[in-house]
Amino acid sequence: MSHTLTDLFCGGGSSSGAGLVEGVAVKKMAANHWPLAVETHNLNRPDADHDCADISQVDPRRYAKTDLPWASPSCTKHSAARGMKADPENIAAERSRATMWDVQRFAEQHRFGFGFGFVENVCEVRKWPDFRAWKISLEDLGYCLHEVFLNAAFAGQLGAATPQWRDRWFCLFHPKGTRCPDIERWTSPQAVCADCGPVDARQTWKNGNIAGKYGRQYVYACPRCGVEVKPPVGAAADIIDWMIPAPRIGDRVRPLAEKTMARIRSGLEKYGTALVPVEGRDGSSRSASTGRCVPVPAGTRPGCWFRPAVPGTTPPT
Repeated sequence: MSHTLTDLFCGGGSSSGAGLVEGVAVKKMAANHWPLAVETHNLNRPDADHDCADISQVDPRRYAKTDLPWASPSCTKHSAARGMKADPENIAAERSRATMWDVQRFAEQHRFGFGFGFVENVCEVRKWPDFRAWKISLEDLGYCLHEVFLNAAFAGQLGAATPQWRDRWFCLFHPKGTRCPDIERWTSPQAVCADCGPVDARQTWKNGNIAGKYGRQYVYACPRCGVEVKPPVGAAADIIDWMIPAPRIGDRVRPLAEKTMARIRSGLEKYGTALVPVEGRDGSSRSASTGRCVPVPAGTRPGCWFRPAVPGTTPPT
């Protein structure tokens, strides 16, 4: 049996893909104020209805009632990636953070028939001054809440995980009195314990933390012996089209931010700058010790192809 889904603050169309993979949900409506997001979503999910509108200004009754909500409120003013601290005097920033309240507006109006909802944001959303009030208001609507912290690199329970280091906060809510979801099932990536062999790793919090990011606030441990294990992750090289021309970092007209450059320097210091030849002048392929190798023109001399060496797939400590 499938259920209809509303995607609020939609992106490219894959945020609700987990439900679509197994036929659990059929996307009915997707909305965002950004025309490019709506256009991209429409290309990936042409079967859904789309609306380009400011969700915070939209009456929830504008949209047909569906069974499931998936909401990804604005995260840019919560995230520390912008290098700025939250400023309560910044009205535009506060309005951006306040899009979290649209979840309650739609939940109150639609009373989603299937009784289950998903909210996604950056982990820093828990530092939002209104976060506690936000949770209480959902609970007052009759929902039971579950917070989940997961890095995209380990979200492979329904297929290959995304080769991207992206920590996220999720809130799953369902009517009080109904069965709670098996959170551990979705937060237990496979790993290999040196003593116990292959295991479903368990999320283990550090120093009394109950929220946060992988490595800083939590790690994964063997469920049998309790030793820390590190689930394997995919390499970004697996999803990069190396044939698309792109300027070198040093040739950019607009230089990268200093913090970004610092991370690059840190990576070079940790992993080195080795290049591995993968194709000769005659165009014949050659295997390389780094596994799957995609030839990349390095521009060192005509006819010679190189690609950056790929470090091991174990996540950094």
